[in-house]
Amino acid sequence: MADSKIWLSSPHMGTNEEMYVKQAFDTNWVAPLGPNVDAFEVAIQEYVGEGVAVAALSSGTGAIHLALEILGVSSGDEVLCQSFTFSASANPIKYLGANPVFIDSEKATWNMCPILLEEAINDRIKKGKKPKAIVAVHLYGMPYKIKEITGISERYNIPIVEDSAEALGSSYNGIKCSSFGAIGILSFNGNKIITTSGGGALVSKNKEYRKKAIFLATQARDDAPHYQHSNVGYNYRMSNILAGIGRGQMEVLEDRVAARRANYELYVNGLAAISELEFLQEPVGYFSNRWLSCILTPSFEVREEVRLLLLDHNIESRPLWKPMHLQPIFENAPNYSNGTSEDLFNRGLCLPSGSNLTKEEVLSIIQLIKTVFS
Repeated sequence: MADSKIWLSSPHMGTNEEMYVKQAFDTNWVAPLGPNVDAFEVAIQEYVGEGVAVAALSSGTGAIHLALEILGVSSGDEVLCQSFTFSASANPIKYLGANPVFIDSEKATWNMCPILLEEAINDRIKKGKKPKAIVAVHLYGMPYKIKEITGISERYNIPIVEDSAEALGSSYNGIKCSSFGAIGILSFNGNKIITTSGGGALVSKNKEYRKKAIFLATQARDDAPHYQHSNVGYNYRMSNILAGIGRGQMEVLEDRVAARRANYELYVNGLAAISELEFLQEPVGYFSNRWLSCILTPSFEVREEVRLLLLDHNIESRPLWKPMHLQPIFENAPNYSNGTSEDLFNRGLCLPSGSNLTKEEVLSIIQLIKTVFS
């Protein structure tokens, strides 16, 4: 057993986070508003570019919930959702009383398959129910097929909620992820590329969407001297303390991306001699932040052998996401499948990828994996 645990993706603080948090305490700005929130939003806006506006929120899940509501999703509606993702991409659909329709992946990016997406749209329309939105995910930091899926969105006039929870720092043809959909969402959960402990953001070029998000996120209080409410609201705004962490983290974001990409290159080069292992390559024009470095093994049995060997050495790894259409909670939801995500789940493993890993730790993981194939 190793002396200390190697985590899959642990938080990695920079130098100024504590200073910004201290400012919040010193000025008594500990509410879910304040200078850190404003500055954090500006930092994200300037980083993403493309004229986006940003609302800092308590979670990425809350951001998806608000995005769907802003786009008019309500009870009984259908929302097309990538199946190969974390449950937070799909759960907010149910919060609104709507129903997810799951779309399987393609092999080039592991994300939503445009062919199945269009097939599903036409089939749902034939059944008398045109979907209200598309939740497309940049999985593990790899952008989805943006040109194709954006084209389908425009052709059928169905807006995209761009789930960039894992993709801050990723880009397509030089344009940052979270700026492509009608609304983009980010997550700053503890395991993400940068963290605010817990938190997220809603991103949109539509300034009215940001305005509505903030209104709904602060209990939908009407403009009156007393507390008056004409809409159901939520408590989704980010605290000024957590936003202080976010300000410091934005200052080191490029370093964090570079470190994770370096980890990926170490794995690729170190395991290159093992022909049975596959890595997800970047298609032309794609830039992944490599939030998590993932391998595909030859079989479920080999994946488990690798995972359990690492576990025996106190090293955390994790199978790729179990597709939503295979989850008990969604077993009755419509799905359009080609078997890709199920195969990825069975054979795939996420390796330790944190920006605070040492080169020696990554090399030790590589050596252990090699023993399985020797």
